[in-house]
Amino acid sequence: MDAQNVFVENETEANWYAAKCLVMCSFVCGAAWGLTLLRIFTMPVEIMNAAMPVIILCFWTPFMMCRITGGKQGWVKYVVLFCSITGVFILSSAMPKHGVLVWTLPLMLSCHYYSKGLTRMTLITSQILFSGSIYIGMYFGEWDQILLDAAYYSGPRVVTRQNLYDATVFFVLTRAAALWGLSSICTTMAGRTRRLLERQAEDSEKRQRIETELDVAHRIQADMLPCIFPAFPERPEFDIYAAMAPAREVDGDFYDFFMVDERHLAIVIADVSGKGVPAALFMVIGKTLMKDHTKPGISLGDVFSRVNDILCDSNNEGLFITAFEGVLDLVSGEFCFVNAGHEIPFISKAGEPFKPHKIRPGFVLAGMENMKYQCGSFQLAPGDKIFQYTDGVTEAVNREEELYGMARLENVLKRNTEKSPEELLSAVREDIDAFVGSAPQFDDITMLCVEYKKKMADVRQKAE
Repeated sequence: MDAQNVFVENETEANWYAAKCLVMCSFVCGAAWGLTLLRIFTMPVEIMNAAMPVIILCFWTPFMMCRITGGKQGWVKYVVLFCSITGVFILSSAMPKHGVLVWTLPLMLSCHYYSKGLTRMTLITSQILFSGSIYIGMYFGEWDQILLDAAYYSGPRVVTRQNLYDATVFFVLTRAAALWGLSSICTTMAGRTRRLLERQAEDSEKRQRIETELDVAHRIQADMLPCIFPAFPERPEFDIYAAMAPAREVDGDFYDFFMVDERHLAIVIADVSGKGVPAALFMVIGKTLMKDHTKPGISLGDVFSRVNDILCDSNNEGLFITAFEGVLDLVSGEFCFVNAGHEIPFISKAGEPFKPHKIRPGFVLAGMENMKYQCGSFQLAPGDKIFQYTDGVTEAVNREEELYGMARLENVLKRNTEKSPEELLSAVREDIDAFVGSAPQFDDITMLCVEYKKKMADVRQKAE
């Protein structure tokens, strides 16, 4: 929302707020009028009967205007201030010694519009009418025998030149000076609040722009990851599924899977240190490099060694990546892998419960130049499954600050071993959500599962 819209919205709210304040003032005036009629207050009944209906009408008019217009018209604020000044003028004329403080009412209401010019205009108008009300009150209002040093009697009032002089020097000028002093506070508050509101509007506009850009970045990042399942419907040799739940608009976790050639399936899962945009950009670089360097006949250890050196050359932010990459030979079932400081995978052998597979963690990517990574391998048979994940799974925290942990992950995997990769990941996520409850998600949660279903040679033999 831009600054102009902010001030328009604030003006509407200020109109309603000021109108409601005047309504409350009308109730106070009505109560004073009633107490006067009951002879509890000593103010003249005739003056109260003449002044109070007009004052109450003035104080109710802005509220009625707001009800009719919704308070959204630009001229409503002038009606509000005009009615407040008029009502106070009549009150001050009728009761000079009781109505002095109420002249602060128009000034205070003008502050809600955050306009120094409007507050100054209100002050000047109030000063003129305030002075006039004093002199009018000497002839028609409540007789102030203390300030004017005059006697109260039932006959006609006699206002002498000395009375006028005393009223001017000891009443008008002194109260006007106090009103001017109060106005300096009001104008300063109005100007300062306006500047704060302008900065708030600018910050809101910047945040909105950043949120829009982050939303676009999130969609771009999501589009970079394989998200159409089943991923390879024409390949009955395997079934694969992956899911990611970012903790922010953009994240540093990523996964990938692709065919290296006709008989080799590669899977990647990784976690970039840090959060937000820097981690997301580093994630894009790391993902692209890993896929580009994974080629037939090249050891995965060499792939990570090359990727590590490239990342170290362009790592001014000091980020690093924990990553796991594996390549499954669909003919032989051999699974070659390399681990750069990432979580250990879980493996289910032909329907047996999932168990953590102990492998060497290795060193993180982009942590140190000239690192040499070693790859390992193990044999898979049809029906075997591999589950891999990022630390956002095991480090999920509930309200009691308890970690989800490896033990809970292993238990939920064992309970759902027979399920397909997609169903398995859904079951794990449901278990994590049940554990975490209403606690906020602090880290990205990324999971991947691949099931080796049939050997490639067996499929082709049946096809022939």
